[in-house]
Amino acid sequence: MLDIKRKAPAFHLKDETGTVRRLSDYSGSWVIIYFYPKDDTPGCTKEACTIAEIYDEFASLGVTVLGVSKDSSESHAQFKEKYHLPFTLLSDESTKMIQAYGAWQEHSMYGKKFMGTARITYVVDPKGKIVAVYPKVSPASHALQLLKDLKTIQGT
Repeated sequence: MLDIKRKAPAFHLKDETGTVRRLSDYSGSWVIIYFYPKDDTPGCTKEACTIAEIYDEFASLGVTVLGVSKDSSESHAQFKEKYHLPFTLLSDESTKMIQAYGAWQEHSMYGKKFMGTARITYVVDPKGKIVAVYPKVSPASHALQLLKDLKTIQGT
């Protein structure tokens, strides 16, 4: 996991349309980068939909939301369409960005250990610095906590 005040690692990944997105595309803007395990699974859907429900409030604060998982662009397109998600989903099939942001972690299920994407969220300021980190995310309440904290950070 990355520390607050650190420069956010650069990336270039395809979004749900196949368009390459870079962190530098958002220079001068606030950015939420949230990592999640898999499209169209219960927890990931809950998290995405709660962000979508208050997306207009994020937009009114000048915040761009980027969801990142190792699912393909095609999977992201289906997920985005099915749940009417108004924000960008980035495909990191190589897990290079996921690893750079410390979200590639060991998990355990039914006694078996495996590597996978952890639910971690970063808030990046307009200068490209990480100003908040959420290492343990509750899918149902995370969006509201992010919004509250962003208002405090921005002084609005």
